[in-house]
Amino acid sequence: MSRDVYQQVGVAMTCRGFDEYMRMFDLTEKELKLGRVLDVAGGGSSFAADAALRGYDAIAADPRYVLDTNQWIEEAAAEIDTSTAKLDKLRDYFDWSYYGSLEQHREGRLESLRRFREHLHSAEGRSRYIAGSLPGLPFRNDTFSLVLCSHFLFLYAEQFGFEFHKQSILELMRVCKPGGEVRVYPLYSLGWKPFERMDELLAAILEHGGEPELLPSRLPFIPGSSQYLRITTC
Repeated sequence: MSRDVYQQVGVAMTCRGFDEYMRMFDLTEKELKLGRVLDVAGGGSSFAADAALRGYDAIAADPRYVLDTNQWIEEAAAEIDTSTAKLDKLRDYFDWSYYGSLEQHREGRLESLRRFREHLHSAEGRSRYIAGSLPGLPFRNDTFSLVLCSHFLFLYAEQFGFEFHKQSILELMRVCKPGGEVRVYPLYSLGWKPFERMDELLAAILEHGGEPELLPSRLPFIPGSSQYLRITTC
């Protein structure tokens, strides 16, 4: 892999806020009102906290949630410093029109982590963070009206193969109610490459009763990445 791409070993625990989610998935408040929302691979993001504050029924799932909560916070905080240093070396490659600057990007991560931490330690919040990992989530069939997966599937295509992605997408569909939606962003890897077997994956989604579409995202940042995957479940 070229040195002029974002280097990552393992899956990072990142922090993103409510507005980033709304933009990357091209969401509206109307869609959040339809029922329960699941954020898969939520990491240290404050989406569930921000959504709950607005009165929506949102929960997050992540493998790290099986650990002590202090470890979540420490790992997410360390990742902010690590990722900022990496982005600093590559800042000319990224589109900063949304974040404004690397410094503002970092401040947004810190603010998201602060809200995540406060919600996690609240009486209401702790129950909204469930230990779970793809491709086997700990939820019943047809549980959620909207299922989101941010910065995991496709982003780590160099680490996880096609079968993992296929089974993971089918799992997201399983926990989504008929007539609900699964949305995944981004569709590019950390190597800034589109998913090579996307056509094959879309065919598998159709075979299992889903209706996939590649649609424009409203969060410009990753080089070449401008779309998200929306799957309407049947």
